[in-house]
Amino acid sequence: MSEIKKTTTGADAIDIAIAQGIDFDGSPIPIVKLELYKKVMGLESDRQRSGVSNTMRSRIVRIGAKHIAREELNRSLVEAGFAPLKDKEIAFYYG
Repeated sequence: MSEIKKTTTGADAIDIAIAQGIDFDGSPIPIVKLELYKKVMGLESDRQRSGVSNTMRSRIVRIGAKHIAREELNRSLVEAGFAPLKDKEIAFYYG
């Protein structure tokens, strides 16, 4: 059981599974899905970045909204010196 948990948790678990072409349940990921994923990620890798802080904030909001209540996430963003949640983020993640 711990071996399964180890391979399905953590920030790199998805990337490892994709690289192996195997889903967490042991089934193969269809080639068409892998090809589309690789195409989109290739396009993303060529995109000019706006800065590390902007990307950090985006990741904090996107992932934090899954785990942290809106008011707490908003307060934490402001306390850390990031911009507070935008109306469109609140509507999308908490609406």
